[in-house]
Amino acid sequence: MLRLRAQQPIQRRSRTVATVQTSAPSVDEESRAWLRDLRAGGATQDEAVARLHELLLRAARFEVARRSPSLGHVRGNDLDDLAQQAADDALMSVLRRLDDFRGLSRFTTWAYKFALLEAAVKLRKRAWQGREIPLEPETWGAFSSAGLEPDAEAEQHELVDSVRQAIQDVLTPHQRSVLVALTLNGVPIDVLAERLGTTRGALYKTLHDARRKLRRHMDESGVAIDGIGGEAT
Repeated sequence: MLRLRAQQPIQRRSRTVATVQTSAPSVDEESRAWLRDLRAGGATQDEAVARLHELLLRAARFEVARRSPSLGHVRGNDLDDLAQQAADDALMSVLRRLDDFRGLSRFTTWAYKFALLEAAVKLRKRAWQGREIPLEPETWGAFSSAGLEPDAEAEQHELVDSVRQAIQDVLTPHQRSVLVALTLNGVPIDVLAERLGTTRGALYKTLHDARRKLRRHMDESGVAIDGIGGEAT
């Protein structure tokens, strides 16, 4: 009886695996045609690349138009130029990653996202063009909450002071600059990566290490905190 109960979960697990294997997504005919033509070479490939660029340009222009109200100083030709650049870079990214397409969505939907991402990145960079990247805290408001009772407000001020001192004492200069720029001063991570000559991945790693060091230090100091700053974007 005990042996039978031990075997039942294994049998159920095997059926589950079989179900997952047989229900793997299949690539639709339109997506297969895109992949075939983009790999074909010659005139067929050239025509497919041109069609793909047109699709990506429409996506980039849509994203630029959606975000343009927040870029009051950028107008007309500049916005279209940003969309063209985003479409060009998105095209290169899609062509490099054709083997990554798994058919979880239509190929055009998958490719469309590359243009949206590139457009968003270029708009963020344009918004910060000519602006100095603040690497020192402009405000500690990210750690504060408004409308607290006097005793809670005093406790919060004490916490903020502890965090401020920990940032100064525990982190390396590079960790401190990255944490402050991304979480306190709202610098977009792709903008900071470009200015510092590094990558988003490297900055995420630095930010992760900085937060971990701060949490460990605060825990050892007997001060409990739920998070360190906001999320990098």
